[in-house]
Amino acid sequence: MTQVLSVECGDRPGLVHGITGVLFRHGVNVVGNHEFVDRAEGRFFMRTEFDGDVRAEEIVGELRTLLPNEAVIRLSRLEPKRVVVLASTEHHCLGDILIRHAYGELNARLLAVVSNHQVLEPLVSRFGLPFHFVSHAGCSREEHEAAVRRTIAGYSPEYLVLAKYMRILSPEFVRAFPQRILNIHHSFLPAFVGARPYHQAFARGVKVIGATAHFVTEQLDEGPIIVQQVIPVDHTHTAEDLRRSGRDIEQLVLARALKLVFEDRVFLCGRRTVIFD
Repeated sequence: MTQVLSVECGDRPGLVHGITGVLFRHGVNVVGNHEFVDRAEGRFFMRTEFDGDVRAEEIVGELRTLLPNEAVIRLSRLEPKRVVVLASTEHHCLGDILIRHAYGELNARLLAVVSNHQVLEPLVSRFGLPFHFVSHAGCSREEHEAAVRRTIAGYSPEYLVLAKYMRILSPEFVRAFPQRILNIHHSFLPAFVGARPYHQAFARGVKVIGATAHFVTEQLDEGPIIVQQVIPVDHTHTAEDLRRSGRDIEQLVLARALKLVFEDRVFLCGRRTVIFD
């Protein structure tokens, strides 16, 4: 089984040599390695994949004697992450995730889908996964989120994925899953906020459209960006053409972001991300 070692710490000379030396002494075979120094912040990032049967606590313990005291060290097997998806009524992102999951493309174990509408239940049932309808009708946001959290708790997921989940999460909900909620939205934010963004974009005559996948934070749609992508459009595109193209790119961007995160390729660096692809 391939394992992944991730290290983040203050930069100083000799870090790569020291870390790889520890791995060499434990007799593992390094199959992939990336490192990066954020010069502005003075932070060092390194991701190493290796094959070999080792005791994680021994390697981590030895690394702690070599690295700065504030170093963040993670060592784990490259196993599928436990994931719950939240959705509303739009099928395109959820459908894409379900297909990719069925064919093992995301390094994820999809546990369930939770939705505030019932319209997507037939789609989810085709893939043999649990579907939980948690209605928001007639209850406050706090009451609804409490019900969603009770449903999610039964699965103990490592990550939540918002697949066009059309509810604004409260700061309390986000704090319960720090750096563990992933979202997708159209790249028009903040230029075209609110309802009917593609119609707003059409009226403005935009020349590119796109999508952004990011971590969810307490500040709405301001979390660290994981993946962005755009495609060109022109005056021949109607508002419906923009919406259709936007849906296509949303699902591609979200799938790319999920794969990167679930393979432990993403480091958080303040409001930014460091990604080893």
